[in-house]
This record gives sequence, structure tokens and C-alpha cells, in this order.
Amino acid sequence: MKNRNYYKEQARIHKALANEARLMIVDKLYEKECSVSELTGMVGLDQSTVSKHLSVLLSTGIVDYRKEKNVVYYKLLTPCVIDMFTCASKVRKNCKR
Repeated sequence: MKNRNYYKEQARIHKALANEARLMIVDKLYEKECSVSELTGMVGLDQSTVSKHLSVLLSTGIVDYRKEKNVVYYKLLTPCVIDMFTCASKVRKNCKR
């Protein structure tokens, strides 16, 4: 069995992904690098809310960014998180409720 800190870190990462808007952002960033304004239009939330979601994803190392003049572009730093989508879909299919 792994130590408690390992599970705390796993919970922190899963908590960062436990939001519909953040999952949409991750899915879009899996396709391509995007600016906040591109993500805002896609998610349908205001820019400050999208920025807060990106901050959560940044703090866990899921995404990263680069600046080009006045525009900040975000990219998926750990594309393997998309595998969680597939796994979650399988769990849902197994749910008998």
C-alpha cells in the first residue's frame, strides 16, 4: 500500500477534474493549444471564471501556458488525463442504478 501523501495527491488531482467546465477545457486542450478567449467561447462562461478554472488545472500540473505578446495560450501538459474519460465512461456503463 502506498503512503497517505500519495492518496492525498491523487485526490487533489481528481478534485481538479471534478468539474464539468474543467473537463470541457481539458478535452479542448487535448485537441489543440487555446487562448482564454477561445476557451471562454467554447465553455460558455465569462473570462474570469474560465481563468479561475485554468488556475486550478495549472496548480495540479494538468495544463501549462505560454505567452505570445499579450495573449496567453494554454496547453494540456499531461494528455494521459484523457484516459480518465474513457475509464469513467466504462464505470458509468457498469452502474446498475
